[in-house]
Amino acid sequence: MEFNFFHSKLEGADAETPVLAIPEIGLKLTVRMEPAQSNGAMSIIETENAPGFGPPLHRHPETEIFRVIEGRYLYEIDGKRFYAETGDVVTIPGGSVHAFRNDGDTPARQFIIICPALDASRFFAGLADVMKGGRPDTEVLNAFSRKWQVEFLGPPLK
Repeated sequence: MEFNFFHSKLEGADAETPVLAIPEIGLKLTVRMEPAQSNGAMSIIETENAPGFGPPLHRHPETEIFRVIEGRYLYEIDGKRFYAETGDVVTIPGGSVHAFRNDGDTPARQFIIICPALDASRFFAGLADVMKGGRPDTEVLNAFSRKWQVEFLGPPLK
């Protein structure tokens, strides 16, 4: 069996690591581990969410493990809401309906492990294109996300 090793900084992007921005959902995202680096077992991203922002309510088959690096988030998982703060870890099982929102007044950051891997570079670049100029309705989002097995179910958390 072949193992691929990687080393990555957690504190912000360096000059070689591109940051993808989707201002319509207040997101800046850095891919820390591509699927090929783990033979498809996982991918890792680091996100920064603007105050009051987060993704629309959605679900997908991948499990996500979030570690809050900085700030406070409101999460909703399968209809249950709770808060997570700096240092907390939240696991969202694959298939769960979920969303989260930065609940603070300053940008908040998370380190996210996605299992099995999602090609986050391609998914979020495509999402950025779909969202240019304003957040589209759920039907338009789902037309884009169907090939990724992501289903958008509603608006972001209020």
